[in-house]
Order: sequence, then structure tokens, then C-alpha cells
Amino acid sequence: MSGGGTETPVGCEAAPGGGGKKRDSLGTAGSAHLIIKDLGEIHSRLLDHRPVIQGETRYFVKEFEEKRGLREMRVLQNLKNMIHEANEHTLPRCRDTVRDNLSQVLQRLQAANESVYRLQQREQERKKIHSDHLIASERQHKLQWDDFMKEQPNKRAEVDEEHRKAMERLKEQYAEMEKDLAKFSTF
Repeated sequence: MSGGGTETPVGCEAAPGGGGKKRDSLGTAGSAHLIIKDLGEIHSRLLDHRPVIQGETRYFVKEFEEKRGLREMRVLQNLKNMIHEANEHTLPRCRDTVRDNLSQVLQRLQAANESVYRLQQREQERKKIHSDHLIASERQHKLQWDDFMKEQPNKRAEVDEEHRKAMERLKEQYAEMEKDLAKFSTF
């Protein structure tokens, strides 16, 4: 770990290159100061991890931002490549295909429209013939009905005349039968 502080040996020895003085007793004021200083360094190395954590945090953030930036750059580059591919290759192919097929589709559509128009014409002609036939038939039936109705008074008169004659014959017949019966009733 790199704490950033200087190391001093623990105990009564002086640091190498530190002026050549030896610490010979623990009771002097200078040695107490050194012991407190050493204890502070030991404490900061063993228990105070803030500088290390801060350094690691800065390193992590830096790496994360660099990786994120690179990832975003790759995504943007991929998008740019896709757009370029679409503009340069896909769209012209689609445009050409549409142009080629659109004329065929238009020709087929016109042919279909003409066929439908002819079918509609035939259907209209068939309906017209059918309606003309119905109208003629209706006129003929009406004429027949009118003739029938004109003949009815004559036929009724004939039937009435025949009925009257039949009634007269029956009266005559019953009258003769009564005469014959009257002859036989005298016996």
C-alpha cells in the first residue's frame, strides 16, 4: 500500500541519515515526541485508511469514466457505421428495387383496374338485360291481367245466363215431376 507518509523505525534507534543522534532513554522530552510521532504514523497506517481509500476511489472513477467514454465512443462509431452503410448501400438498393418493382406493380394495377372495369360493364349489361326482361314480363302480365279483367263481366254474364237457364230447366223438371207425382197420388 502506498500511504504517502515517511517510515521511521520503531524503538530507540535513530533513522538512517537522520543526523546521527541516538535515542538513549525513553524518559526525555525529545524521545516522547518521537514516540508520539511514531504512534501517530502507526495509527495512521493501521487504522486510518482514508488516504488509501481516496486514492483507490479516484483511480476507480478515472478508470470507470475512461471505460464508459470508450464504450460510448464505440457505440457512437457503430451507429455512424450503420448509418453510413444504410446511406451508401441499403437505401440505394431499396430505391432501385422500388423503382423496378413499382413500374411492374403499376402495370399490374392498371391491368387489374381494366379487368374490374370490364367486369363491371358486363355486370351492368346483365343487370340491364335482366331488368328490361322483368319490365317486359311485368308489362305482359299487366296486359294479360287487364284482358282477364275485361273478359270477366262477359264471362260472368255467360255464367249467370247458364245458371238462369239451368234453374229454369230444373224448375220445369221439378214441375213435371210434381205433375207425375200428382198422377200417382190419385191412385
